[in-house]
Amino acid sequence: MTILDEIIAQKRIEVEQRKAANSVQSLEQMPGFLRETISARDAIQDLHSTGIIAEFKRKSPSKGIINDWSDVVTTTQGYVKAGAAILSILTDEPFFGGTPADLQAARLANPGTPILRKDFVIDRYQLLEAKAWGADLVLLIASCLTPEEIVELSLQAHDLSLQVLLEVHDEEELDRSLTHNVDLVGVNNRDLKTFTTSIDTSLRLVEKIPDTFAKISESGLHDADTMLKLFRAGFDGFLIGEAFMNTTDPAKALADLVKQYSINNTLTI
Repeated sequence: MTILDEIIAQKRIEVEQRKAANSVQSLEQMPGFLRETISARDAIQDLHSTGIIAEFKRKSPSKGIINDWSDVVTTTQGYVKAGAAILSILTDEPFFGGTPADLQAARLANPGTPILRKDFVIDRYQLLEAKAWGADLVLLIASCLTPEEIVELSLQAHDLSLQVLLEVHDEEELDRSLTHNVDLVGVNNRDLKTFTTSIDTSLRLVEKIPDTFAKISESGLHDADTMLKLFRAGFDGFLIGEAFMNTTDPAKALADLVKQYSINNTLTI
């Protein structure tokens, strides 16, 4: 059993437990469920956007503890001040140390910024949770879902006014999973078998993704030169977490990266 298999098996148990603890009706009565969502795609593709999806993540299965000292409110507000276009908040607790409370706190602290619920979505109930907690965008991971499930869940997300980020790892996943029902397509540069990262994955797939989708490069992004290379190749945005969270001040790390990216971009025009 791979770590992904283990995560999904645990997620199925977790979802059933959550359903038993909180009814759909209780989710629909939460204040977040009634709010008007913000377009993550517009935030990424805005002319003045940094394109950065800044992630709040405490740990991961491959790295263990990354950051267990940063506060979600302070960090996410710092991210927004530094120029983050979107916030990504982990809500998986067993493997990534995230909680629903993290997303809810980030929502209250950053009312004008789109938020991605970063989790392993396998059931419509999780979409309802995302809406109730204040998310604007949900992640569908191709390696965890069938093409039919991706279509079904993306349509259900749109019914809730949630946008969808489809994540793929290779050509095969892209070919079988891409549907016009998603809004953003993310290329994860991490090899699920070896956990190594290479932006060659993004560079190889970018032209295979139609321009009708916002294109996001994910994982293994640490410096402005890499961002610039990916931007020129056709990517609209960059999901970055560990490069920020693996520091004493994640918001400052983002601010420093944005500054360098702006300088590099200006110098090469």
